Amino acid sequence: MSKSHLIAARVSPETKAKFRSLAEQQQMTESALLKQLIELTVQRVSHVDDEVLRSPGRRLRAVRLYVRLHPDDQLVLIERAAARQMPAATYVSVLVRAHLRNLAPLPKAELMALKRSVAELGAIGRNLNQLTRLAHHQMASAGPVREDLRMMLKVCEAMRDHTKDLIKANSHTWRAGHGNVPS
Repeated sequence: MSKSHLIAARVSPETKAKFRSLAEQQQMTESALLKQLIELTVQRVSHVDDEVLRSPGRRLRAVRLYVRLHPDDQLVLIERAAARQMPAATYVSVLVRAHLRNLAPLPKAELMALKRSVAELGAIGRNLNQLTRLAHHQMASAGPVREDLRMMLKVCEAMRDHTKDLIKANSHTWRAGHGNVPS
């Protein structure tokens, strides 16, 4: 018989009592029940892995990875994830993927804000075009004067530049962190 290895886990007293009761109901020792559960889980996962290998088009949720963090780093992680309105685990996953793939991801909230800004800029641009046509056709009318149009153009350019700066800041925060955004 091959040498066996020990797997141990710490659980709460309530969980231990429930597990003991479950083992007694099955007329097994706690160790035997735990061994059976582990073997069933490994078989199930192996079966799923075999299915994935046979059908490359099917994708499962990514593999879980456990990481130990220094308590101070965990506080920074929670703060930065909250600033992005994301769970800490999702933030870490996105951050690692961004690093591995050299991406600068945009969380949904930030992407939606940028899309709204772009839509507003489009509406302003269409209105500006209409006003420009009106100004060319009616030189002496009570409509907007050239200076008004130049001012609107400056506003649009400022909004465009601000949107570009938001995208650059987003990129930078994924590399440097939330609190280190250049001004």
